[in-house]
Amino acid sequence: MGTHAGFVLWFTGLSGAGKSTLSEHLLEEFRIRGYKVEILDGDEIRTHLSKGLSFSREDRDTNVRRIGWIARILARNGVIVITAAISPFREIRDEIRTDIDTEGRTTFVEVYANAPLDAVVERDVKGLYKKALAGEIKNFTGVSDPYEPPLNPEVEVHTSTESIKESADKILNYLAGNSLIDVGA
Repeated sequence: MGTHAGFVLWFTGLSGAGKSTLSEHLLEEFRIRGYKVEILDGDEIRTHLSKGLSFSREDRDTNVRRIGWIARILARNGVIVITAAISPFREIRDEIRTDIDTEGRTTFVEVYANAPLDAVVERDVKGLYKKALAGEIKNFTGVSDPYEPPLNPEVEVHTSTESIKESADKILNYLAGNSLIDVGA
């Protein structure tokens, strides 16, 4: 069983940027190493914990704060927590980082899944961009609602030009280099 302290691996990026795909890849990697790990997926949190919230700025902030609170609790109990939610507003992501840093019992690692709008529109697995661009979905992040990329993420992956493995290796190298996971496990 690998040894590690809990930490929060906070993915942010547009819908379709690869957050969930990378999260699932890393989940398997961490499990192979014997680490305790959980994914907090934005879609699942909306379905189970934040049901009834709208996509207003206030409700989006509430949803992201809930994800942050759960992540902090799990991480301080030795779990690697991977969050995969758009979390479009820098202020709320920074608030969660501050909460985690202030508590001082775990680490917040922001990963920016950077994919240009044209790449995510082309992927559009769920058909959401097509609907948003047609005006059928209001307040859609990156189309009719803002997305604020992080200014200084610990790791930035370019999911439209890197393979899943290349992006995952960047993240794993950062984590190993900062003693959050065992090197070369």
